[in-house]
Amino acid sequence: MKTTNKTSAKASNSEYGMEESTLMKLFEEELKDIYWAEKALTKAIPKMIKKATSEELIEALENHLEETESQVKRVERVFESIGKKATAKKCEAMDGLIKEAEEIMKDSEEGAMRDAGIISAAQKVEHYEIASYGTLRTFAQTLGLDEAVTLLEEILEEEKGADAKLSEIAESTINIQAAMEEEDAEEEEE
Repeated sequence: MKTTNKTSAKASNSEYGMEESTLMKLFEEELKDIYWAEKALTKAIPKMIKKATSEELIEALENHLEETESQVKRVERVFESIGKKATAKKCEAMDGLIKEAEEIMKDSEEGAMRDAGIISAAQKVEHYEIASYGTLRTFAQTLGLDEAVTLLEEILEEEKGADAKLSEIAESTINIQAAMEEEDAEEEEE
């Protein structure tokens, strides 16, 4: 009989109250994670800008740096909207993506080949952010956090736009130039 009471109490708690508070905790943890990630990117993107050679890529990265700085402020507003202090928790995934980007830049020759590597690394970052913000927005919708939903949706759209811009640059010039550089290097070897 005691087992039945515990089971039914658990079932009724998890229906709304417990589930929601657990989801809220998860939302807060994920928010801390992306907050750390965005702050880390404000330091990582300038390094990419310094290593890039394509004017179009440099401009796209500079624009995204400005967006990222604005996104940090909007994530802080999301924290405010839920009555919490903005706190960062190290994002291991973003830390790894930034380290990978640094390796790519170090290991590739200056020019279109490095630019292609920077785009590759930057798009991995964008895809991680798109996944994170999409999840956060969905959590906020489920929790009825309307202000957070609006802010997170704005950021999500910017991340999708940055990814599309990087694809456009890669496909229109950088990848073609990198392939030509490789062909030229092969011809020189022969």
